[in-house]
Amino acid sequence: MTSETAPTAVPRNAPHVVVLDHGSGNVRSVVRALEAAGAEVELTADRERALSADGLVVPGVGAFAATLEQIKSVGGDRIIERRLAGGRPVLGICVGLQVMFETGAEHGERTRGLGQWPGEVTRLEAAVVPHMGWNTVDAAEGTVLFEDIDEERFYFVHSYAARRWEMEQIGALAAPKVSWSEHGGDRFIAAVENGALTATQFHPEKSGEAGARLLANWLSSLPRYPREAAS
Repeated sequence: MTSETAPTAVPRNAPHVVVLDHGSGNVRSVVRALEAAGAEVELTADRERALSADGLVVPGVGAFAATLEQIKSVGGDRIIERRLAGGRPVLGICVGLQVMFETGAEHGERTRGLGQWPGEVTRLEAAVVPHMGWNTVDAAEGTVLFEDIDEERFYFVHSYAARRWEMEQIGALAAPKVSWSEHGGDRFIAAVENGALTATQFHPEKSGEAGARLLANWLSSLPRYPREAAS
């Protein structure tokens, strides 16, 4: 378990964001992108630091089952559950979006996910897989994440995706905002904004100026919490 504080100066009253250090290969690029977007960033798996941060980012690359195991190995599943139960924001990236669903189906095996959303992550049905490169997003109405960047392109690298949205609106609670993209005629979920839980299938940290603006939009939505460990 490591802890790393941003070495450069950060803006006054910058949001404090923890990037969950669970062994994902893209963590350092995520840290740099968040710093550039205006956050004070720590790369750590420390439970108390992750619980008390203004925002928690859960990156992920590679296989669903392997990423889930990495997250669980540092107690990330319990950290995510605790934060969301208290309404504290979490942002998942790529496989960090996928593991939020109930199950993932890869190579003939099904793995139980974190179960924050119903549904299954399955292989894309397209002539060319993986889906790798820049693509547009059909942004949800009323989105905060894609404000002023709904016509931009974002960078995707994935062979699997959530291809249906199955959560029903409950009572007077605001309906989740689900944004979509398409590859080879197969439509899949590109991003979800669901209360405190936000996630993107694409990589904002690899998406240039559009990704930087998207991260800034997410940061601007974060509440500020006292700088003390959560109980």
